[in-house]
Amino acid sequence: MRASHCVAPDSSPSAGPATTIMVRWIAAPLIASLLSAVAIADEQVILERKSRFNSIIVTEDDSGLRMLRFERGGARQTAVKLGDPEHLELPYARLVPIGLALADHPRTTLVVGLGGGTLPSLFRRKFPDMTIDAVEIDPEVVAVAKSHFGYRDDAKMRCYVDDGRRFIAQYKGRYDLIVLDAFGTDSIPHALTTREFLQSVEDALTGSGVVVGNVWGPGVNPLFDSMIRTYQEIFPSVVVLDVEGAANKLVIGYQGTPLPHDTLIRRARTFAKLIGYRYDLGKLVETGLRHRGQYGRDGRVLTDASAPR
Repeated sequence: MRASHCVAPDSSPSAGPATTIMVRWIAAPLIASLLSAVAIADEQVILERKSRFNSIIVTEDDSGLRMLRFERGGARQTAVKLGDPEHLELPYARLVPIGLALADHPRTTLVVGLGGGTLPSLFRRKFPDMTIDAVEIDPEVVAVAKSHFGYRDDAKMRCYVDDGRRFIAQYKGRYDLIVLDAFGTDSIPHALTTREFLQSVEDALTGSGVVVGNVWGPGVNPLFDSMIRTYQEIFPSVVVLDVEGAANKLVIGYQGTPLPHDTLIRRARTFAKLIGYRYDLGKLVETGLRHRGQYGRDGRVLTDASAPR
């Protein structure tokens, strides 16, 4: 029987290209951080605590948005509108259901990185019979998701306190969808970007399964092309979606022949209507596909051996 609670298992004028890239990498997160700091000044801090992994900060603004951050002025990890569970404030979250639209009759889902539990809770509302697992390394984040964001385990939805990579490597079953949404204060842990990790993800998917990864785009992420190149090393079909109004991009990997863009858009639109989705998923996918850049072309495959020391 599945437990119904979260468990813990045993630039200057003379600067060259390299300098320009470095300045861009430093400036973009700094600007984002400054904008977030301005925003948080208009929010009421309702919880602030330290955990082993993060500074956990929960705020509310006058419009009823409740937000989770891992540092003051940091990126929003979760944003919910109190009293409106169908509302998805963060643009990338509105796109994530494309993974369910592409999977063949999805029955099992894993979300790596709980945050406030927005994505598992969305899947639970739309698919009451789906088995949903979440894994989160920080037990304090799980506690705050339950106390401040309405996340609840139940007979078919369960959160595990564990390292996401270890959980996937040890998992004996298969998922129809795996969502990789684990961020620290400003980046994805290197261990969740490598060829070895993505191979374990592929091994944990059903034959028609889909992985959806949330990553920072090239404007703020110097490893973006390498991250995409690594997905391409493991999955025959890889799609990168721009997220309008955000620095995020979604990378989607699956087996089989790549689907034409019009097929992706049509399936997204049909799926959204089928589940009564508030947002026009077809339009979001169509917008996300407009960029024709050859992502991954200039990247290198990330490996465990290439981890920064």
